[in-house]
Amino acid sequence: MPTYDLYARDPGDPHWTVPATGAARFNWEYDEGRDRLLALYQKGKDKQWDGQRRIDWELEVDPYDPLGVPDESMSLYGTRHWAKLTGKDKGELRRHLASWQFSQFLHGEQGAMVCAARIVESAPDLDAKFYSATQTMDEARHAEIYGRFLHEKIGLLYPVNDSLRSLLDDTLRDSRWDLPYLGMQVLIEGLALAAFGMIRDTTDKPLPKQILAYVMQDEARHVAFGRMALRDHYRHLTDAELREREEFVIEGCYLMRDRLRGVEVLENFGIPRAEAEEYSERSPFLALFRKLLFSRIVPCVKDIGLWGERLQQAYVDMGVFEMGDSNLDLLMTQDEETAERLDAERFAAEERERVAEVTEAITAGGTEG
Repeated sequence: MPTYDLYARDPGDPHWTVPATGAARFNWEYDEGRDRLLALYQKGKDKQWDGQRRIDWELEVDPYDPLGVPDESMSLYGTRHWAKLTGKDKGELRRHLASWQFSQFLHGEQGAMVCAARIVESAPDLDAKFYSATQTMDEARHAEIYGRFLHEKIGLLYPVNDSLRSLLDDTLRDSRWDLPYLGMQVLIEGLALAAFGMIRDTTDKPLPKQILAYVMQDEARHVAFGRMALRDHYRHLTDAELREREEFVIEGCYLMRDRLRGVEVLENFGIPRAEAEEYSERSPFLALFRKLLFSRIVPCVKDIGLWGERLQQAYVDMGVFEMGDSNLDLLMTQDEETAERLDAERFAAEERERVAEVTEAITAGGTEG
């Protein structure tokens, strides 16, 4: 079924054109590069996988409870509207919320694919171009997977959120070659990683857990790439140039924070926008969720050398300043280990099933004899 037939709201024109500026850069030195980035490029090649084969698409998903989220996680919980919902209504609300969330993941992955391709075009160093080429393929795979999950398992999509659209627009319009790194690798990817991780670690549904774990294994490399490339570049910028990038980060972080309200879903259930925004702001669960979502961004921003007074104050105002001391390397290592552990558990279970089938066949054969 065409995607347009599955949208909960009219997404408008099927094509969004962003006028891009900036130069395409070539590099004729093919035998030099930073060892860390080249090692990451090799890892990117080694870790390619096929979303059609690695993920068990035969697993069933209840579209009215696709993630197994508790009632308390929904911003409508405890309001006058919640008391009026029937069990069927609550299932429909869960479906819409999961659709909205995974739709933003899908749109973000397409944005990441475009940004990675832009980095291939505009990065001055060949090692960065090499790695970004592998990331472009990663992001295409992620968009394919999220699109399939939404089409086949939930049957509903939402248009791109205004805040995500605005940040993508700002990232792609800027002529400076490092802005796609900063906007995508640090802000959008960092926030997505935290969101993926929170759902991966709380859902008891095997298919979304697989999808998120395997996507996060790739994303851990992407964030590492952004950190390496930007840390090297920002060492050579003037104070004024660093402040310009800090302003971009501040604006982007506020946009990302506002992206997480899911107000569009509540509007679809007949709740006025102002009231829906109020419920989102008052929800204790969503307040904690928004705070934890910056666990990947803040330490990364600090690590690459953007830590001026105004940026620090913005993080104080958001209540996330203390996250600057988080161990980002440990978080990324855990992301990779989680995917590998999930693979090991799945393959062990499949082997046990195979052995049981063989044993049963042997036993049946012996009985017949």
